[in-house]
Amino acid sequence: MSTSTTTTLAELPSFKGKELGTSDWFEITQERVNTFADATDDHQWIHVDVERAKAESPFRGPIGHGFLTLSLFVPMWSQILTVTDVKMGVNYGLNRVRFPAPVPVGSRIRLTATLVDVEEFRGGLQLVAGGVIEREGGDKPVCVLESVTRLYG
Repeated sequence: MSTSTTTTLAELPSFKGKELGTSDWFEITQERVNTFADATDDHQWIHVDVERAKAESPFRGPIGHGFLTLSLFVPMWSQILTVTDVKMGVNYGLNRVRFPAPVPVGSRIRLTATLVDVEEFRGGLQLVAGGVIEREGGDKPVCVLESVTRLYG
């Protein structure tokens, strides 16, 4: 079950250092992996060749792309934080990203996010969010990141 935070721009700094919530689970299907491979031209066999991945991969089957996992940060993040008086938000960048464990096809992943920092800039607030994406039943995170978002009021 997901948990979330709803707030305003003025109240957002009070959440610095606090966990904001956890997203719903997102399933990593072979169809999703193949669609991502087509969109990014990354058709490495460990992702898209199911039979070869079962036979030759140390993961014993196909795995999702690390960047597929990272791209799902956006819909997961949108489930966690709602700022009611924002006109728009922009992904400003990433401070760091690591993929400590693979995401086997058929897995479910979810994000837990913490507000690391909040700074004012002309027109709004810049947020640094710490994110941990976990795999259901996994013993290590599949992605650990620090995302920078700009919210305009």
